[in-house]
Amino acid sequence: MPPSLVEWLPEEHLVWTVLGAVEQMDLTGFREGYRLGGAGRAPYDPAMLVALLLYAYARGNRSSRQIERACWEDVAYKLICAMRVPDHSTIAEFRRRHESEIAELFDQVLGLCKEAGLVKVGVIMVDGTKIKANASMDQNRSFSGVVREILREAEETDRREDELYGDKRGDELPEQLRTAEGRKAALAEAKLRIEERKGRPVGGEESDPEVKIEPTGAVSGKGGRREWHRVGRHQLEEHRRQEGRAIPRDREDRLFEAAGRLEANHRALLAANAVYEHRRATERDKLGRVMKGYSKPYSPPQLPEGTINLSDPDSRVMRSKGLPHRQAYNVQLAVSEQQIILAAEISLEAADFGQLEPMLDTTLEHLSRQGVTGQPDAVVGDAGYWHTRQIESITDRGIEVLIPPDGASREGKRPGWEHERYERMREKLATEAGRKLYGLRKTTIEPVFGQIKYNRRVDRFMRRGRAAVHSELRLVAATHNMLKLHNHWIANTS
Repeated sequence: MPPSLVEWLPEEHLVWTVLGAVEQMDLTGFREGYRLGGAGRAPYDPAMLVALLLYAYARGNRSSRQIERACWEDVAYKLICAMRVPDHSTIAEFRRRHESEIAELFDQVLGLCKEAGLVKVGVIMVDGTKIKANASMDQNRSFSGVVREILREAEETDRREDELYGDKRGDELPEQLRTAEGRKAALAEAKLRIEERKGRPVGGEESDPEVKIEPTGAVSGKGGRREWHRVGRHQLEEHRRQEGRAIPRDREDRLFEAAGRLEANHRALLAANAVYEHRRATERDKLGRVMKGYSKPYSPPQLPEGTINLSDPDSRVMRSKGLPHRQAYNVQLAVSEQQIILAAEISLEAADFGQLEPMLDTTLEHLSRQGVTGQPDAVVGDAGYWHTRQIESITDRGIEVLIPPDGASREGKRPGWEHERYERMREKLATEAGRKLYGLRKTTIEPVFGQIKYNRRVDRFMRRGRAAVHSELRLVAATHNMLKLHNHWIANTS
């Protein structure tokens, strides 16, 4: 056998590309989390763990236990770890602790691809796909279901539950829980009893803070009350995205998290509805008339509506064409003509509507950080991305947009879509240049999804929570680009 591990693998092996790439990366953010000279055993070198994660994900190995096993059995893993074997808890904790730093590896790998000449701003393809969450649809609960589970956990005997529900069927909420103040007091008492029973210190209440609804710049005024409710919910979700709160591991903690989120959704709806009612009563048209209109009487719901998943409250029930409903995230990718992923984001909406301009802006931000400042020639997406205002905004920036107004499975024109703007797009797509440019979408971004979801088996996220899933997605995208970089290097050296 060769006397050195270095001689066990050929020069064109992927492990050398990974190790070479890690040597060029700035890992200051990883190292800042460790104390040098502290008591106890020295931690593993962050560069080694970063290389281990990059190589494992490139090979489609995302389980920390399977990565640990590979460190015992696989020569490439042994080479990365220098014959050491980090246990699965160390790998999982490193991935959790450096969530944001791991997401930023995407930018660093993109920079390496740019130096190799693989990043070119030409035509950008945008598309989305559903990837299952680490959660079961059976864990979706309404607010009443969440509260009943909390109260059952807080009680030690069935006698207390009988006193609570009496002769009723058991799925109603007690009268004292029908007000926000009563629910807050009852849940706080239940949380205190659960924490005392488990012997844990009683912590402060963690819930979504009040979010001020300011929809003036985001409301078109044509959608009525429903549009104001939608914008209020969107602002709350944006606040949660920026906060990036981790999903609790303990089930009881997730119950309280779910109840708090449903309450916050209810407060956002009430706040948005109050703003809507105030504007209808005070705004005037160009002639000075009060804009009351003919609106039906509306009473806001007394209890929070909707459902939430107890395993991963950030995930949503989604459906893809031809597939059943599933608990999932909507993964949005922007890909270049060279099949390099330029942006990878998570959406909580099942539809791709409204994602076109945000994905383009995110792509341009990633490119500008790597010194690429050119303007893309065109942005291409399928019919689900049609958004008139966003298309006009992108076109005004001098970027051509190719999005069919009619779905691929539709015969003829979409009813009601005979406006001049739709006809111009149909004419553009009917030209030889338009057909060729739009044809790039299927041969460019669809193979990327196939490579990720089927070849590398990333058809289900391993982590929970929007921030954790976003970090995992960015790592998957970074390793996709690294595989492209590896093939490029091998082709040029052979």
